[in-house]
Amino acid sequence: MTTALVIGGSGQIGRAVVPALLGDGWDVRVLARNDADVGGARLVLGDRDDPAALDEALAGGVDVLVDVVAYDDREATALLERADRIGSAVVVSSAAVYVDGAGDGLESAEFGSFPVPVTEDQPTVGPGRHTYATGKVALEQAWSASPVPTTILRPGAIHGPGCVQPREWCFVKRVLDGRDVRVLAYDGLSRFHTTATAVLGELVRLSARRPGHRVLNAADPEALTVAEIARAVDAAMGVTSRLVTVPGAPEHGLGLTPWSVPRPLVLDMQRAADELGYVAPGGYEDTVGACVAWLVEAAAARDWREAFPGFVRMEAMGDFFAYAAEDAFLARTS
Repeated sequence: MTTALVIGGSGQIGRAVVPALLGDGWDVRVLARNDADVGGARLVLGDRDDPAALDEALAGGVDVLVDVVAYDDREATALLERADRIGSAVVVSSAAVYVDGAGDGLESAEFGSFPVPVTEDQPTVGPGRHTYATGKVALEQAWSASPVPTTILRPGAIHGPGCVQPREWCFVKRVLDGRDVRVLAYDGLSRFHTTATAVLGELVRLSARRPGHRVLNAADPEALTVAEIARAVDAAMGVTSRLVTVPGAPEHGLGLTPWSVPRPLVLDMQRAADELGYVAPGGYEDTVGACVAWLVEAAAARDWREAFPGFVRMEAMGDFFAYAAEDAFLARTS
């Protein structure tokens, strides 16, 4: 083990990956566009689209390249043109690539009906560049067809400090706003598998030790229901809220959360255990506290819409803070 390059090492996933590699004895470089604290790693300032920056980051060759921010095959091209300087790679994709037997998945009009759990052999969407999932498949295929031994990681709903799209904000903000009730659609039973950044850090560490062409799911040990997630976030903030569940899909924001899905998406983690000897660094309840603490601190420093732009984009799903609709519903049903 000698040199590792992490692209996106100053962001949410990088905050877990860089320390994991440093702790395992790697000499770590981080390619980032902005000046950032990257611990004991060497920061290379530059954009991945700048050939000079890539050449500097890859100077002398690296034993493992970790790309945590690539979206499609175009972001693999320049790196694979320099494949002679890359010993192996670990690339973060997404569980959003999966589809069911009818071709339905996370981006289709009808949410997929997946087996429980989903293994890495589950069909995926086709490659492309017009959606998040198709782009990730194109990225996967570019690396898998390359001469560089590459581990592809497919996480679920990522949580951890530094997130610009923090799903947990749905519940954290309610605590900060003094809301002591959680209204949950689908009877609170939705299961959309979560992934701690600590999980990704450990999987990257193990994959870097054992290069090879493989695809691995990356998720927490258990896929909690949305009701269990609500309780875990409350516990991390030292409060207890009343849970009120409603059947069926959210209406006018009532019962909506970022994990509210009509059917479960649960990822199988057996292959990572078999191939890498992976053992989870903890369950959701063990790891979410770091995310919650960071959210509270970040929201106190500036307006949350500025701090969490990815969450703002998720509001295309609906109003996550439909307090008036909640109050009206509670008044009718009390």
